[in-house]
Amino acid sequence: MTASMLPPALPAAAALFVDFDGTLVPIAPRPQDVRVPAWVVPALTRLQRRHDGALAVVSGRPIAQLDAFLQPLVLAAAGAHGAERRNADGVIEAQRAEPPESVVACARRLAEGHAGLLLEPKPSGLSLHYRARPELETLCRDALVDALAAVPESSAHWQWLHGHCVFELKQRAVSKGIAVQQFMAQTPFAGRLPVFIGDDVTDEDGVRAVQGAGGFGVRVGPGDSDARYRIADVDAVARWLLTAASMPAAGDAGSAGEAWAPPMSRAAANGPDGARAEVRSTEQGP
Repeated sequence: MTASMLPPALPAAAALFVDFDGTLVPIAPRPQDVRVPAWVVPALTRLQRRHDGALAVVSGRPIAQLDAFLQPLVLAAAGAHGAERRNADGVIEAQRAEPPESVVACARRLAEGHAGLLLEPKPSGLSLHYRARPELETLCRDALVDALAAVPESSAHWQWLHGHCVFELKQRAVSKGIAVQQFMAQTPFAGRLPVFIGDDVTDEDGVRAVQGAGGFGVRVGPGDSDARYRIADVDAVARWLLTAASMPAAGDAGSAGEAWAPPMSRAAANGPDGARAEVRSTEQGP
């Protein structure tokens, strides 16, 4: 499915789940180089109030990094692709696991042996960025896939994701989709229209989770996606969210729309994790 329609106005009855890199902030050459646009924190602060706290940032970054970029704002959040999750009450749950040492060593050798590659350790995983050396994509993919395949007992518990110029190792037991489902079972998210917006293959689990619950997903930028709607870029995300932030909350005078009623059953054909592959790619599988 390749969405082309612009998303509708965000209703006050929505529970909003938003990716960080490539959605709220432009992607930078290195993860530490991102600059948060001036509109982001004020808009998210207003949206948090408008949606009665039903707003969460869902990212591959650790929660501590998200907090540093969004300070002084503290939101519900899922970090490291769902390996850690902070609910609206501030309680953090984490599913820790050490990635296979031989796979970590392979990624380290690649980064040390090729200038421009960046190894980023994460809670319960890692990322190998090749944005500065795109010609090394195939070399990195083959080496990393082979390293994980060489440890069969670990392949059942770990997987590689292929995002925008990055290979990410994560536990199969966690995903952005699972994190969204966990949020939707808790106050203040439960009973609301779930909406997910993101730009990468790792966001597709979140898209499928909200659409399976009767909500909708929004894809930022190009590429195949299961999302029902598409938006061009971070600037377009800014316009959409700022418009929503300027609208009244459900209980405010002059607010429009009726309360959303959840569906009687959830679609089960596409689970939040979808089909598993050795490397899942944003554009096309290997």
